[in-house]
Amino acid sequence: MTDWTMARVQDRLELAAEVFRSQPAVRPQGFFSTWPEYRHSFGDLVGQEPRLRRPLPTPRMIDEAEEAALWLRWLEPEIARLLWARAEGRPWKEIAHRHAISRAEAVRRRDYGLACIVWRLNGRAVPAKRGRRFVVERADRLSRKIVP
Repeated sequence: MTDWTMARVQDRLELAAEVFRSQPAVRPQGFFSTWPEYRHSFGDLVGQEPRLRRPLPTPRMIDEAEEAALWLRWLEPEIARLLWARAEGRPWKEIAHRHAISRAEAVRRRDYGLACIVWRLNGRAVPAKRGRRFVVERADRLSRKIVP
């Protein structure tokens, strides 16, 4: 795959966050509850809505999620944290407050982070002597060329 776009990278990061969220929690060995497991009787269950569980992610989804998480190593730590927070679905206001920046700056940093990942995935080096706007515009232009 050499046709990476900013939208595809964003979707892949969101999928990775969802996969990691759906994994069972890691607990230290030896800790357990001494309370007995509560069993609902038929009378307790009558009239309740059934609980629907999401299926566990497939091994391929887990591999893709791990690969997407490794992409964040290519970025500055602050931008990587911002991208991951957005992939987890956190609102812009919370992200901007946590990073002490405006919402517009948070969006610009997210776009720059996605653009850097797109450049690397498409086999190009991110130009070091160019501004962030140039990197984002070129990645966006590349995305428009690829997607009809």
